[in-house]
Amino acid sequence: MITKKNISIYLAILFHVSGLIGILYTPYRDWFIGNTPLNLLLMAVLLIWNQQKPNRDFIYFMLICFVTGMVTEMIGVNTGILFGNYRYGTVMGVQLMGVPLLIGVNWFVIVFCCLVLMEKMHHWVKAKYLREQMAPPPALLEGLSVIVDGAILATAFDWLMEPAAIELGFWQWEGQSIPALNYACWFLISAGLIAVSRKLSFHKFNPFAVHLLVIQILFFLTLRIFSL
Repeated sequence: MITKKNISIYLAILFHVSGLIGILYTPYRDWFIGNTPLNLLLMAVLLIWNQQKPNRDFIYFMLICFVTGMVTEMIGVNTGILFGNYRYGTVMGVQLMGVPLLIGVNWFVIVFCCLVLMEKMHHWVKAKYLREQMAPPPALLEGLSVIVDGAILATAFDWLMEPAAIELGFWQWEGQSIPALNYACWFLISAGLIAVSRKLSFHKFNPFAVHLLVIQILFFLTLRIFSL
């Protein structure tokens, strides 16, 4: 069946598999790496295209993620106070104060996908409680769980992505290891953004988001296994 979700899944698989083949097994590695911004931008567009009943709050959330990601990364790149001492390469395109604009887009994509997955999982758990005629967890506990679990997932995704991103020249760290501060900041900032999303009224069951998250996890996992 031809649906928005199926078209988006097909395009996401096509672009990520083509990227893997191009990076790992062809002499055109640099060309494929150089087109990373196109891939990331397309995935963000597909996410928005699949959003059910996009409203003003959804637009607010996108802007909050973009601005928060850009501001915190600019602080990090220029001071080292957040994330640690690092710098971006030229692969990700146009930069503002040393931070590619696409990094703000990437913050939205990662946090939103993690949010949708956690909302779906908690919805499934709540439905199971109701089927078993059991009292569901308190709303406060459920909300806290979505925030913490989503932030852990976003941080884990960053941990998976880091070695491949460094190898591909997206960014570089000073020193031989990635500082723990990077992951602490990822957790706290992601948790804050997900907490904000809980206060906004927009549809949080995007049909493409979980598929995109899985595809990207497999993409970076494959790069870690075969190119590092």
